[in-house]
Amino acid sequence: MATHLGDRITGVFWAAFLLFSWTAASIVSGSVIERIRSSAFWVHAVLIGSVFWIIDAAWGWHYGGWMVRELGYHDAYASGVIHAIAGGYALGILAVLGPRLGKFASNGTPRDIPPHNPWLLAVGIFLIYTGFWGFYAACNVPMISPEGIDGQITGVPWTATNIYLAPTTLGAITLNFILSLSGGLMAAYIISKGNPFWTFSGGLAGIITASAGNDLYHPMQAMLIAAVGVVLSYKLHYWVERRFKIDDAVGAVAVHGYAGFIGLVISGFVLWGVPSSPYDGYAAINPIGQFVGALIMFFVLGFLPAYIVTRIQAGMGLLRVPREVELRGLDYDDNVTYEAAKADVQAAEKAEVNA
Repeated sequence: MATHLGDRITGVFWAAFLLFSWTAASIVSGSVIERIRSSAFWVHAVLIGSVFWIIDAAWGWHYGGWMVRELGYHDAYASGVIHAIAGGYALGILAVLGPRLGKFASNGTPRDIPPHNPWLLAVGIFLIYTGFWGFYAACNVPMISPEGIDGQITGVPWTATNIYLAPTTLGAITLNFILSLSGGLMAAYIISKGNPFWTFSGGLAGIITASAGNDLYHPMQAMLIAAVGVVLSYKLHYWVERRFKIDDAVGAVAVHGYAGFIGLVISGFVLWGVPSSPYDGYAAINPIGQFVGALIMFFVLGFLPAYIVTRIQAGMGLLRVPREVELRGLDYDDNVTYEAAKADVQAAEKAEVNA
């Protein structure tokens, strides 16, 4: 087995893409918490992390992907290939899984179930901001040899490129990252009237909205696009909740799925005519290509397979925990049986009636 001492990037990409697989599954996990069976969720974690995310990365997040070549699809920092697909996948599960007990009143009005610990919530989201910047850096190819390009790239080869091998710099994408975070935070603070959960989540949604084109946007474009995406995602979240009785426990479908979809569509207009790749003969970025790409990410590879698999799980009785277990909490001791959980809940309900 030959040792390639000159390969300084494969190991980094292997670790980064493994992390992205975990990320896709973890996005889904937040939406479905408190009522899905662990065994059912692990099936979905494997499917999105090891099957569908891999397919979409090959199609649209690779310099040789057919979506890049034929559609002009451009998604430098994964508005679609991580976030839109994960949000769509989560929505496909939620459409079958149903809401948490008590989420909707008898007349169908949704109840707000606030985070249990807003301080840990804030710490967690701020850690995500930090990790997301590392994700941006990992989506770049820090060094590429001109000899390895085989003369297929038009123009002068660069030593700092995005995932499509197009020129970029770490300083430029860092500035756009910070401004899209800022735009998201400010827009979310205004639209949610200062709600801490949505303000912090809006910062993340802003980054995700602008990520498709943050290698090409002007910094002010990044901030404004982030703000627009946050407002639309926030509105969509509550409209879907009321209209379809979808209970997204942590707003992941909105923050990741809607924001990612919207970011792809917006980038198609803002970057219309810009090369999607430095390779000769590839389609340029355009609104139709980005819209079709968003549909493929969110619905074809996200929502549809999740919905089909979840319907099968539900039909087999393998999807949702019993009501008694949900009331007691899914983190109960492994030695406690469903029957014991049911007895505990019944005793508590009887005591409440007697009181």
